[in-house]
Amino acid sequence: MERQRLDKWLWHARVVKARTSAAALVEGGHVRLNGEREKSPGHGVKIGDVVTVALDRTVRVMKITGFAERRGDASAARELYADLQHQHE
Repeated sequence: MERQRLDKWLWHARVVKARTSAAALVEGGHVRLNGEREKSPGHGVKIGDVVTVALDRTVRVMKITGFAERRGDASAARELYADLQHQHE
């Protein structure tokens, strides 16, 4: 798998609790992909893309490092991205 829907990836990475929430987050303009606002939940993301999510008064910056066929537990979700926010601290 070299690409995955943005909403599906956000859900698999456990950024949100439901895939519908992921789609709403994207449609609401709260997600940037490589610095550009992305409004399409079905937009394909690839490894190396940087996803910025504004959620509950916090901003998460994550570099996509992998995909999952289905949603796993928190430790499996953690394998799907590199947290870019805490690298520079």
